[in-house]
Amino acid sequence: MFSNASNSQLSLTPLGAGDLIDRAVRFYRQNFWTFVFIAAPPILIGTLISVGWTILGRELFSVNSLRSSGETVFYFLFVWCGAIVIWLTETVATLTVMGGASRNFVRHLLFGEPLTFRETYKNLRSRIGGLVLASLVITLLFGFLGSTIFYVGMTVAVLVVVLVVAALSFSTFLTFVVSFVLVLAVSFGTGWLFFLAASRFAYVPQVMMVEDQGVFAAIGRSTTLASSNVKRLAALFVFTTVATYSALSLFYIPLGWYAHLQGVPIFNFGLDADLIPAWYEIANQFVWQASFILLMPVWMIGLCLLYVDERVRHEGYDIELMAAQRLGEIPAVPHDFVNPLQPALANQNQPLRPPEKKSAMSPLGLN
Repeated sequence: MFSNASNSQLSLTPLGAGDLIDRAVRFYRQNFWTFVFIAAPPILIGTLISVGWTILGRELFSVNSLRSSGETVFYFLFVWCGAIVIWLTETVATLTVMGGASRNFVRHLLFGEPLTFRETYKNLRSRIGGLVLASLVITLLFGFLGSTIFYVGMTVAVLVVVLVVAALSFSTFLTFVVSFVLVLAVSFGTGWLFFLAASRFAYVPQVMMVEDQGVFAAIGRSTTLASSNVKRLAALFVFTTVATYSALSLFYIPLGWYAHLQGVPIFNFGLDADLIPAWYEIANQFVWQASFILLMPVWMIGLCLLYVDERVRHEGYDIELMAAQRLGEIPAVPHDFVNPLQPALANQNQPLRPPEKKSAMSPLGLN
């Protein structure tokens, strides 16, 4: 594949799971502060709203005098319901921003253009409505798929264990071993089924920003494009999950030690709300959001790399980009016709690249 910058080197060899994670981490490390600044605004705003909601709940329900179990329940219902709504809104906002960053990142990946906060939010502003709608649809769809598949898998696992116990009741050890193996198999199958379904919607923001398609056209395009990325998407998810909880432990362990020294019942699990100080609840919010800011860009980078890799493998994206760079964009066709070609990088009123000087070595004299 052609290259114009050292950091835009892309291999024609399909990226494996390890290559994907390695390249995503490398890009993230090279542009760490840019990605942090891009991801920070929606998460910081969500954090402030969440902290304000928690403080409001403590004021409305007078936590210092929460002695009745009924008022304690209402307090936690108030906080948890607000947290769910805030989390949903924050997730949609974060996915929207990461979608806006996709075009800037793909141009950086292919042409070596700098990643900037300004360019990302400029792209975001140009497609804000569509990106918000797409992010909302993806969030709700993933939530529905995840909960449905989880409960189906859990039901199957329970039935399997019941059948094994009934069939192997003569041996406790054998019952335990067979049940454990079968539960692991059901868990693996459940996870694979979720990623098989979720992978079909993984490229919607990239298609919208790179190919300049609408929300529902982008969903259809993503479903068609995503055909062999289940293992790599699962590997990326496992990596980001492990990395997130590792980052959380780095913050939570010192916080837990300090809270324990201050006499805070950190393992109270909300049974006595008046014993949990406000500063500890607020610190918990900041720790979680800080890890979210640090790890969310890795997910966006990985999805962009997968998107480019899928197009290289299935559509000759490298050849198309080379042609677009030398010959210009694919000409527009009348509305009565259907263009079977996807644009290498839709214009969106931006030049694909600065025009190059005519090369004397070109036999056709093409730019």
